[in-house]
Amino acid sequence: MSIDRKTIVNWVAREVMPHERRIRSWLRRLQIDRDEIDDLIQEAYCNLSGLDHIAYIASPERYFFLTVKNILNDKYRRAKVVRIETMAEMDSLGLACDEPSPEQIISDRREWETVARCIRDLPARCRRIFELRKVHGLSQKHIAKALRISESTVENEGVKGMRLILQALRNDDETGASHTRMKYDAYRNSRRN
Repeated sequence: MSIDRKTIVNWVAREVMPHERRIRSWLRRLQIDRDEIDDLIQEAYCNLSGLDHIAYIASPERYFFLTVKNILNDKYRRAKVVRIETMAEMDSLGLACDEPSPEQIISDRREWETVARCIRDLPARCRRIFELRKVHGLSQKHIAKALRISESTVENEGVKGMRLILQALRNDDETGASHTRMKYDAYRNSRRN
């Protein structure tokens, strides 16, 4: 269900408009004409005011920036001649997008899977204490009381868990690096033959 237009217009005024100066500054660095900057900003405001929903927008500034950037990209896509410097400047944005790249998402996902596997491989009591302490954020005192063990045992098991996870990650890095090195050496040797 969409929200009423007045609510969205008020949201644009309150959450988006304060970031206009920064967007204009970025557009000036791209050496875009002032009149064209006004048109881009106006079109972005129209697009934002025409939204049916705003609840999914976590960062109004970033959303505003990406809206302007997309309008500009569309304009350049339709243009017959585009300055190379402008396109290069757009790629090295002064207002960096907080969105991770697809490569970063995959890398983070693999790293999380590795850490999750390391946690799963911990001894049972150590894993339980580690999860309660590090994942759920419970205090040592609370864990000790819940598991009917001493606080020093909770502390020792937590340290043990962290040490085992770090060791497993180091071993994984070394294995991955040597695997990559072996693949490179095999490739290099095949190119020689």
